[in-house]
Amino acid sequence: MTALPEPPEHPLRPPARLLTVDEYVALGETETGYTELVEGRILMSPSPVPDHNYASGELREQIKHQLPSDFEVIQDVDVNLELVPPGEPGFSRRPDLLIVELGARQRVRREGGMIKASEVRVAIEVVSAGSQRTDYVDKRREYADAEIPHYWIVDLRPPVSLVACRLTEDFGYVDSAEVSDTFTASEPFPVSIDVTRLL
Repeated sequence: MTALPEPPEHPLRPPARLLTVDEYVALGETETGYTELVEGRILMSPSPVPDHNYASGELREQIKHQLPSDFEVIQDVDVNLELVPPGEPGFSRRPDLLIVELGARQRVRREGGMIKASEVRVAIEVVSAGSQRTDYVDKRREYADAEIPHYWIVDLRPPVSLVACRLTEDFGYVDSAEVSDTFTASEPFPVSIDVTRLL
């Protein structure tokens, strides 16, 4: 009789308690998929499918050439939503793209930690088959609570579309009309995106 090999340990074994943002950062990167932190709980997701990554990369290319000199666009990094005081079970999301103040990345390099919601001007999510509720409901609410001024949702279901949400003082996010051809905006900077090239 041949013994079966022991299954490999999972690359990330979540702790049996709720985590702060600092404790989550200390876990480091995972080898497969990606994680987010919601109320101190680790959420795990598989790596995105090729169309998702293509759309994110194409969107980044279109945006980066139109950015003013005081902004930059970054793909797939953790954001401390700053919804709770330090030391409490935290919230960290990983948008597909971020448009941040120019000094945000340098601050993380100097101080460690992660990008802060207060440094984000636009959070962008590309909707996946299993992330529709998360992107349209959960993240929309969390990003509004974190006072991220703009949230753009790219949906790859035909026809590919982009909805831009703008934070208001009284009503949370207010949506623009869904766009499936050329998206244009004047805030937080003038930009034009050919949505048809995202898939």
